[in-house]
Amino acid sequence: MASLLAVNSAASLWGPYKDIWQTVGNAIWRRQPEAVHLLDLILKKHKPDFISLFKNPAKNVQQHEKVQKASTEGVAIQGQQGTRLLPEQLIREAFILSDLFDIGELAAVELLLAGEHQQPHFPGLTRGLVAVLLYWDGKRCIANSLKALIQSRRGKTWTLELSPELVSMTTRFTDELMEQGLTHKILTLVSQIDVNNEFEKLQRERGLGSEKHRKEVSDLIKECRQSLAESLFSWTCQSPLSKDDTLLLIGHLERVTVEASGSLDSVNLALVMALLYCFDISFIEQGAEDREDIIHQLPLLTERQYISSIHSRLQDSQPWKLPGLQATVRLAWALALRGISQLSDVPALAEFTEADEAMAELAIADNIFLFLTESVVGSENFYQEEFYIRRIHNLITDFLALMPMKVKQLRNRADEDARMIHMSLHMGNDLPISLRRDLEHLMLLIAELYKKNPFNLELALEYWCPSEPLQTSTIMGSYLGVAHQRPPQRQVVLSKFVRQMGDLLPPTIYIPYLKMLQGLASGPQCAHYCFSLLKVNGSSHAENIQGAGGSPVSWEHFFHSLMLYHEHLRKDLPSADSVQYRHLPLRGITQKEQDGLIAFLQLTTTIITWSENARLALCEHPQWTPVVVILGLLQCSIPPILKAELLKTLTAFGKSPEIAASLWQSLEYTQILQTVRIPSQRQAIGIEVELNEIESRCEEYPLTRAFCQLISTLVESSFPSNLGAGLRPPGFDPYLQFLRDSVFLRFRTRAYRRAAEKWEVAEVVLEVFYKLLRDYEPQMEDFVDQFVELRGEEIIAYKPPGFSLMYHLLNESPMLELSLSLLEEGVKQLDTYAPFPGKKHLERAVQHCLALLNLTLQKENLFMDLLRESQLALIVTPLEQLLQGINPRTKKADNVVNIARYLYHGNSNPELAFESAKILCCISCNSNIQIKLVGDFTHDQSVSQKLMAGFVECLDSEDAEEFISPEEELEPDKKLARIRHETRIHILNLLITSLERNPPNLALYLLGFELKKPVSTTNLQDPGVLGCPRTCLHAILNILEKGTEGRTGPMAVKESPQLAELCYQVIYQLCACSDTSGPTMRYLRTSQDFLFSQLQHLPFSNRECEISMLNQMSWLMKTASIELRVTSLNRQRSHTQRLLHLLLDDMPVKPYSDGEGGIEDENRSVSGFLHFDTATKVRRKILSILDSIDFSQEIPEPLQLDFFDRAQIEQVIANCEHKNLRGQTVCNVKLLHRVLVAEVNALQGMAAIGQRPLLMEDIDQGLTFLKWQASIIDALIKREISTILQYVVGRNKLLQCLHAKRHALESWRQLVEIILTACPQDLIQAEDRQLIIRDLLQDVHDKILDDDAAQELMPVVAGAVFTLTAHLSQSVRTEQKQPQPPPLAAAGPGESQFLMLDSSFTSPPMTECMNVGFASIGDSSLHIILKKLLDFILKTGGGFQRVRTHLYGSLLYYLQMAQRPDEPDTLEAAKKTMWERLTAPEDAFSKLQRENIAIIESYGAALMEVVCRDACDGHEIGRMLALALLDRIVSVDKQQQWLLYLSNSGYLKVLVDSLVEDDLTLQSLLSPQPPLLKALYTYESKMAFLTRVAKIQQGALELLKSGVIVRLAQCQVYDMRPEIDHQGLFGIREPPVFIPAPVDRYRQILLPALQLCQVILTSSMAQHLQAAGQVLQFLISHSDTIQAILRCQDVSAGSLQELALLTGIISKAALPGVLSELDVDVTEGSLMELQGHIGRFQRQCLGLLSRFGGSDRLRQFKFQDGVDGDRMNKRDEIELAMQQICANVMEYCQSLMLQSSPTFQHAVCLFTPSLSETINREGRQDTQAPVVPYWRLPGLGIIVYLLKQSANDFFTYYDSHRQNVNKLQNVEQLPPDEIKELCQSVMPAGVDKISTSQKYILGRRRLVKLINNRAKLLSLCSYIIETCLFIFWRHLEYYLLRCTPTDSQDSLLASTATFKSRRLQDAFTSETNLDFRSGLTRVSQHDIEQLQIEAINVFGESLQKKLLDIEGLYSKVRSRYCFIQALVRRIRGLLRLSRA
Repeated sequence: MASLLAVNSAASLWGPYKDIWQTVGNAIWRRQPEAVHLLDLILKKHKPDFISLFKNPAKNVQQHEKVQKASTEGVAIQGQQGTRLLPEQLIREAFILSDLFDIGELAAVELLLAGEHQQPHFPGLTRGLVAVLLYWDGKRCIANSLKALIQSRRGKTWTLELSPELVSMTTRFTDELMEQGLTHKILTLVSQIDVNNEFEKLQRERGLGSEKHRKEVSDLIKECRQSLAESLFSWTCQSPLSKDDTLLLIGHLERVTVEASGSLDSVNLALVMALLYCFDISFIEQGAEDREDIIHQLPLLTERQYISSIHSRLQDSQPWKLPGLQATVRLAWALALRGISQLSDVPALAEFTEADEAMAELAIADNIFLFLTESVVGSENFYQEEFYIRRIHNLITDFLALMPMKVKQLRNRADEDARMIHMSLHMGNDLPISLRRDLEHLMLLIAELYKKNPFNLELALEYWCPSEPLQTSTIMGSYLGVAHQRPPQRQVVLSKFVRQMGDLLPPTIYIPYLKMLQGLASGPQCAHYCFSLLKVNGSSHAENIQGAGGSPVSWEHFFHSLMLYHEHLRKDLPSADSVQYRHLPLRGITQKEQDGLIAFLQLTTTIITWSENARLALCEHPQWTPVVVILGLLQCSIPPILKAELLKTLTAFGKSPEIAASLWQSLEYTQILQTVRIPSQRQAIGIEVELNEIESRCEEYPLTRAFCQLISTLVESSFPSNLGAGLRPPGFDPYLQFLRDSVFLRFRTRAYRRAAEKWEVAEVVLEVFYKLLRDYEPQMEDFVDQFVELRGEEIIAYKPPGFSLMYHLLNESPMLELSLSLLEEGVKQLDTYAPFPGKKHLERAVQHCLALLNLTLQKENLFMDLLRESQLALIVTPLEQLLQGINPRTKKADNVVNIARYLYHGNSNPELAFESAKILCCISCNSNIQIKLVGDFTHDQSVSQKLMAGFVECLDSEDAEEFISPEEELEPDKKLARIRHETRIHILNLLITSLERNPPNLALYLLGFELKKPVSTTNLQDPGVLGCPRTCLHAILNILEKGTEGRTGPMAVKESPQLAELCYQVIYQLCACSDTSGPTMRYLRTSQDFLFSQLQHLPFSNRECEISMLNQMSWLMKTASIELRVTSLNRQRSHTQRLLHLLLDDMPVKPYSDGEGGIEDENRSVSGFLHFDTATKVRRKILSILDSIDFSQEIPEPLQLDFFDRAQIEQVIANCEHKNLRGQTVCNVKLLHRVLVAEVNALQGMAAIGQRPLLMEDIDQGLTFLKWQASIIDALIKREISTILQYVVGRNKLLQCLHAKRHALESWRQLVEIILTACPQDLIQAEDRQLIIRDLLQDVHDKILDDDAAQELMPVVAGAVFTLTAHLSQSVRTEQKQPQPPPLAAAGPGESQFLMLDSSFTSPPMTECMNVGFASIGDSSLHIILKKLLDFILKTGGGFQRVRTHLYGSLLYYLQMAQRPDEPDTLEAAKKTMWERLTAPEDAFSKLQRENIAIIESYGAALMEVVCRDACDGHEIGRMLALALLDRIVSVDKQQQWLLYLSNSGYLKVLVDSLVEDDLTLQSLLSPQPPLLKALYTYESKMAFLTRVAKIQQGALELLKSGVIVRLAQCQVYDMRPEIDHQGLFGIREPPVFIPAPVDRYRQILLPALQLCQVILTSSMAQHLQAAGQVLQFLISHSDTIQAILRCQDVSAGSLQELALLTGIISKAALPGVLSELDVDVTEGSLMELQGHIGRFQRQCLGLLSRFGGSDRLRQFKFQDGVDGDRMNKRDEIELAMQQICANVMEYCQSLMLQSSPTFQHAVCLFTPSLSETINREGRQDTQAPVVPYWRLPGLGIIVYLLKQSANDFFTYYDSHRQNVNKLQNVEQLPPDEIKELCQSVMPAGVDKISTSQKYILGRRRLVKLINNRAKLLSLCSYIIETCLFIFWRHLEYYLLRCTPTDSQDSLLASTATFKSRRLQDAFTSETNLDFRSGLTRVSQHDIEQLQIEAINVFGESLQKKLLDIEGLYSKVRSRYCFIQALVRRIRGLLRLSRA
């Protein structure tokens, strides 16, 4: 029982019915194939609901008790666990509701709960009121579903063209319902349900709310009744009712009454029509395919019983409540019987069919035709249903065709009556009582029926039998469109009726006959026939009928009469001075004549409105001259009503532009509106007087309205610019002034007899304003006063009317005031929801008002710009500011609010909502206005709620976008759907523009964000939660959500693509804006699961609207990127992971579960990925999105023009281009059209044919001869214009399509980049990552390398390729292990020393790695990627350098994979023998490198050419990357193909020569505030590349050949060394801002040059002397700089690097023997100079030893602790540089010694035999300057000191090196502080934020750097030690063994030795030099002895032991075996020897 008493939260009386209606709509109206099966299920399930139609669940005691206790015990709710307690209030309401509708208590509870849930959709209503709406909405859904099902039946009247299975299903289902007594139920319900009774009940229980609620409830109840009645009507149209049902229906109709207006209401009308269709047999004539089947079904033809029952019921029944209705049914029955009797194959029913005459007689006696006219055709619903019109049409035509005798009787009776009336009038008697007016009523019925033609059926064509064939191809005959050779009998009879009725017409039916003709002339073809009839009547037998005038129904008679009236009345015209003229007795026209004239004028108006031929024929007729006569009559004294009709006829004539032009002149001439005041004339004349004095008095304004309509039509047809020229200032102004000042501004204050007329006047005058402003384009000449001559004086011409209107609307004019007041009144009236007279006209007037404001907003910018440029003294204010003004009636600034309130009426008045949205969209562009608007909108709570509801309601309206070209005429429904759709578009655009403004803005208010607190604090909720209203955000999400549960995806994407695109854009903007991002993303993630449900359905497929589809995907992908980034930052792993799996998985997606699914997914094994099991694979979503972007693009055919000149047309198109809202450049088609048309119009005057700038010349000459063919040529030119416009539309589409593709690709790329960079690395396993990148790279390349791919997409693709390759490279390098098992020292845990950025990834064991290939994805994949990259580079051809820039970057990343990672130098490698190294197998790196270069070389010179060209020329970044790429390739190119190409093709020479060009630019970079640093970076790239080339021996030779060093010597920038600024401790300062200081910039320029020199010196073994000579020249040419550097005392890293490089170069170049290689003509003098330079370099170099050999002041620098990472790195650099300098100087010394003294006999001594320095240093701290000044030779002490120092350093470095190697092997075990410290030196800031695994990576990186730094230092120390020992040994040997002291006896020997040594040095040192000889001459015996003693002391045991240890530790490894040992031995020997 409990389950039965559970509550359905969707309300069983509403929710299920809503679903039924949805499903029925999907299957039948929206034609969704998948809905058919669903419909079948739902119909089976809900059949009882249809059978028991509207029956409510009964009350029940159990339920009553259950609900009573619900506040304590609660009730169970279906689908939810547990029970829910209900509040007392709700229980009370449930009982009230239960009594009110007589429904079960639980059903009432359900309705209230559903009402509570739906409350946000109905702002301002309580749950009870919403429940009332839901109750009736449920009923409505059932009724509508029933109607739709019946309409879809198979039957005799129509077909919906649905699938046969659906039709069979609905037919079967509805047949079953009918068998269960459907007719009876419907008729009972229609009688029972009554709006007034229901309202009384609701009123009693307070079940009615606001006016809107009342209207909604009453509409629902009415719709229920209407749908039920229409269900029955649809049934009878398709299949007959049974006998009993037909009798039931007749029984119901017997009791029907009419409404107050005399017409039937819509429900009864439907039932009447249902009965008429029961008696309809017209389908038999149509010869349908299934005619036989239908005849057998029709009881009227087969059941005798049926006919007898109906017949007797109709014959004998009592009078009905409506005798006319009874007559209608009887006539229909009589005609059915007559029809049956004429059928051959129907059984004999003679007894009944005989009675048809009598039955018809009864009907006519009851005034059937009058009833049909007033009550049926007069009903307001009649014209809304096509089949009503067809049925009454059949009824009348059947009567005329089947009962001709009856018609004849009617005519005879009419003739008889006419005679009797004539006699009575003649004799003065009363009219006889027995008069019947049946024929008159019949004619009026025909007139009424065909007057309107809403479905363009032109049924009246059946009355016209074509006497001549029409030119049009449309088929005559009945509406079936069967082509007849001769007209069918029926048509002949009907046309005879029309003609014969006009013969000898009695006066009584003259007017009805004219009205009948007017009805029958409605429609283009009918009008033509009617025109011909009137023409024929007048001509053929004009003489014999009714005297001279011919037939009274003819053009001849009519226009003749008009002329007579005119003649007659003109004579009576009073003189102009007569004041009494208006009060003259109307002697001219009697009332009868006036009625006749009006009838004929209306007939004329109808004919010429429909038929242009008739219009022109009448107008050009020489005798009739209708326009002249009518204008003449208008000047005469006749009643306003007649004048109004005359004006309406003129209006119809004015539809043709050719007539309109002359009409304007005639109007002006006749002064209908007085535009010229004549001074002598005291009295005003014309329409203004009529309005003010006659119409105002009568309180009726037909004339004014007609005049406005005339002007409205004329303005549209043809607009004269010089109207009234010659008599007054030319222009339209007097007319505008009259319309504005007399009609519009005063329309509210006038009195109206008919209330509706007030709004009619407003509507018609506003329409004129609207048209004038719509066609106005502000132009420069409007703003300059134009002078014209009038009667000899210069006067200012009037401005165009549009100008005047703009001026009035851009000021606080009465016109603007009244317009705004009208808008306010309009919205007040609409808010009452009550009908009132003139409602339609008020709505139209309001629409025109809004449209005027809209047009003003669109044109105001141009208008104001032109006004500013002109000299006019006019002041205008932008309309958006005027709208902010105070409303004088409410004293508030509520004008914009009033406009916005129209959105609240979007359902009932979509046009007004559309205009309102457009205005709001226009004014929302201004930030200041936004802030004010937010204030106005939120100021009043109730208004604010209504406005929000209005916006939401408009967005909620459900209309699919129709893709219809604007030219097609739409059916009203489609038109409204389109308007609603456009409204939604404008609202979304309003949100988009507002979101770009600063808060507070309208969008934030409409989307539900906080306005009073910071926006980011908003907490978005579902509607109804915590009192949150339903906002535009909910509406937007609702639009996008529909359909996401199913397989098809969001419905809006297909049905309204443009709308969906804007919705996605709004969501993206909310997520992208920093203020709104947080709340929005939180809401979308938690409440909506928006992104996952949307991304599931990507890619969207909608080829028809490709542009919208691509943009939708773009915005969605961009939003997804933001979501991934945000969830990654906030560490919401499950969210990120879920989206990643959705986008990246290539396994079919399992339904995602938070728990196990995630873990299982993370542990998917590698092997799983490498089994290429095709069956289970699906395409990754990220790839299928890429697939959906079509890279090819169709390009419109180029223009083929005959008349216009193509080049100039292209120019015109370019001039018409502008940026659209999306920032795309498109051509403004409307503007282009105007330009072209203006151009052609300017040429219409054939005289101007010579100046046709746009037209081709040869045609010009031809045209002169073809004047007579002008019309043909015009037609051709028009066609060509249309061709041009189509071309431009195609071009715009192309641009937009490309833009959309670019946008989509950009977004896709962004998404890919975010996935790869921002998401946690461990969410995608490394090998998955590589496979994904591989797939992406291959796909994106395949698409862009396709021949059809659009070049415009290349840049984006190249960017994506760059990112992907970078990540692939990173991923592969992360995964790389050292190929061979590592050496013992680094084995074990040491494996981790090879960089692994992604610590979560542990790669498989070694063996496996080797098999797979280089990376997880294998070599072959890498090769494919490389080939595609190279193809892409070649595809770019000559252009697209920027694209190639990305590709070069990608290629560099790619080649980087084959580079070995930084490996720590553990000093172990050298343990292998040379043989072992040579025979080692090729490792993966070398293999990949070899294969890469083979692939690159296979592309040959084509690729080389492209890269080399880019390296030499073009964009800076492109050049830098091309150079970097060359650098990379040259470095691995073992065959040296590229180097060969570079030198042979001259590119190398170009690069070298360009160095001189760079000189000036580089000089400019040294100014304190440099220009851009681009040049510096290109220079660095160039030098780096040249250095790379120089490293190859061949390359160095090529460079020497091309004179690179000579070029460097020529550059002056190296001489511009800035002064060094000595601040900061030891020159280490905080790094400056981005731009480096001048010194640093200088170093960036100098160091590469020095490096290049050094490399060339090293590489050029064969040409060493030549190289050294050039380098020496370089040094000498920049000697000042070189000296300065060598002297520099600065100890910064930079200056030390300079020194290190410089000493390195000097040590190799400034040597003896180089001078002889200099290729200059060496004269004695220049030789001296060169020697001087070299000597100076020598001295300075040796002087450096005393600085860096170890003065304490400099040494202590080494022991300063670094504070931060930057300092630590700097310290390493400085240490290295100092050691390097020492090593270089020592090398120099060694070279000098060896080169200058090839043999031991001639030793050169560089150092004096003094060791005092060392003693001094060791003894006490000496802080003085160096002991030996630099111009004297330094002592040997420095060498010994350096030796000791280096030995000590060596051990320090060695320990440090070993510790670091250990640390590297156990990084994970290091304490956190130490790890942190290591990281800080790599990244100074933000270490705390990174994960532990990344800290380990950074720590490893730092350790490798430290190890390698120490290894270098060890190598330098070792070198310094060896060199010092060598020099020490040579000097000792010389001094102790060979030197002869100066104070010894053997001076002769000494001098000869000196002399020899001098000769040796001739070429090396200069005269002036303090040369070695001078050093030697002073060596005394004492010095030598001293040296000996000190040397023994210094070179003690401890030092010797140290040195030998060093050799043991290091030198053996480095293969210089036993060198130190040998030297130590020799020195020891020397010292021993000398002592001995």
